[in-house]
Amino acid sequence: MHVISQIEKQEYQELIEVWEASVRATHDFLPESRILELKPLILDQYFDAVQLCGVREEGRVLGFLGIHETNIEMLFIHPESRGKGVGKALLLHAVNALRCTKVDVNEQNQQAVDFYLYMGFQIVGRSPLDGQGEPYPLLHLELN
Repeated sequence: MHVISQIEKQEYQELIEVWEASVRATHDFLPESRILELKPLILDQYFDAVQLCGVREEGRVLGFLGIHETNIEMLFIHPESRGKGVGKALLLHAVNALRCTKVDVNEQNQQAVDFYLYMGFQIVGRSPLDGQGEPYPLLHLELN
């Protein structure tokens, strides 16, 4: 069983490392330049805009979740921890404890799309651009 706890600001540097490793493992459609553009935005702005919690093992963050209201804004798992129930534990925490019912997912990130569909979410819409106005389509999913 995975224990989920709050993330503190002093852990942001570790979180951005998990984010980057996860993105590089799952977002092969993003060019290097885009990853480098996003990294400081996430570290300096986006982490502060969400409620963060994570799963740790021996003091190391294996994965984390960021929510705002009823939206899952970020869910990233370190590649070494994928397939071990960390993402599922965080998603169930978001749904059951934090009452989240919505998530946007990059359409090109098929693994994430499949994960959310498997977990009971349904596609309710699509945007041709991502949240920064870039041409990376988003699927809007909601829990039924």
